[in-house]
Amino acid sequence: MDESMTLRDMTLRVFRRQPVPHVLFQPRFEPWFALNHQQDALPPECRGRAVREVYDQLGASMRYCHYYTGQPDPVAADFEPTVKIDRHPINDERKAAVYHTPHGDLTAEWELTIDRTWRQIVFPGKSADDLPALTWLMERRRLRFDREAFEQGEAFVGDRGVAQFWLPKSPYMALAQQWMRFEAFHYAMVDAPQKMRALMDAIDRSYDPLYEQLCEARATPILNFGENIAEAYLSPAYFRDHLLPWYHARVGQLRHAGIHTHIHIDGYFKSLLPQLNDLPHDGLEALTPQPQGDVTLDEIAAHTGDKILLDVIPAVLFLQHHPREELQACVEAVVDRFGPRLILGISDELPQGGDEESYERLRWTADYARSQTNAATV
Repeated sequence: MDESMTLRDMTLRVFRRQPVPHVLFQPRFEPWFALNHQQDALPPECRGRAVREVYDQLGASMRYCHYYTGQPDPVAADFEPTVKIDRHPINDERKAAVYHTPHGDLTAEWELTIDRTWRQIVFPGKSADDLPALTWLMERRRLRFDREAFEQGEAFVGDRGVAQFWLPKSPYMALAQQWMRFEAFHYAMVDAPQKMRALMDAIDRSYDPLYEQLCEARATPILNFGENIAEAYLSPAYFRDHLLPWYHARVGQLRHAGIHTHIHIDGYFKSLLPQLNDLPHDGLEALTPQPQGDVTLDEIAAHTGDKILLDVIPAVLFLQHHPREELQACVEAVVDRFGPRLILGISDELPQGGDEESYERLRWTADYARSQTNAATV
């Protein structure tokens, strides 16, 4: 085994089911770094360093090129010129957008958070009455792969990992999380199922150019479906009817182009356990066991077949109200159970409120992962 193998090479080899010299650790702590940098609260070892340098200091691998890195999103989204959008500030910490459609206006609002990012607080779809307007809007939405933005992010990540980004959410999850408040989405699914199906089809068609460009470019060998699946958003029946067929179609399209995929599942998901092995993705990201999630490691092992697992360590174990020994026992159990098909990380990232103790636990985990050679080979 070549001990000089880069972290990028190791990431690829895990997805290709090839041996690696030690357990690969991709902790995803960019939001924690950004907030603590803003508040001048970074641990002494991290001060004066860029986030990439802290990854190097830990000997850990990066995953995403555009998340809290200052790099552009490789997925560009826009609307046809016929769509008139009025974007305006409400005050210094709040902004709005009004989408004008022949079926009425749709309004969205965002609020600036403590870490200076924008969080959506008002969603365009307020009820089933807005479905014609939303459908008209989605029929005129266009997404594309920005190769230049990706290459910039790829250069930023370098050999620290495979520069990845997430694809737009499935039509179901896009509506449930981004275009409608969930309560309005839920009622519309019951009150206007045919209109909702037509709306989802319109969203799916808007993705066609993006998927075609990704398959033609083959610029990155690994992509994420950033779904944030949790059972609060759907029943097992909705999962089977609205998500599984879409995943199989889109993952199959990418696989035909030689692109590996994984999907983000966090929160509570016990009722969805029987569905996990039916997913077509190569890997499952951010599955969260107890004490943060609602499943055990045994239950995860029993329902994931031979899929690659990314992360798995509950994020709360990096906070000091859990004994350090609890984190260590969990990490050891995860590596022992899933080693050959594991990219070790935090489900789903280092808590932003973590202090110097959180960084010490991060460093211990990085050291432990590098020490585990037998569990990482196949």
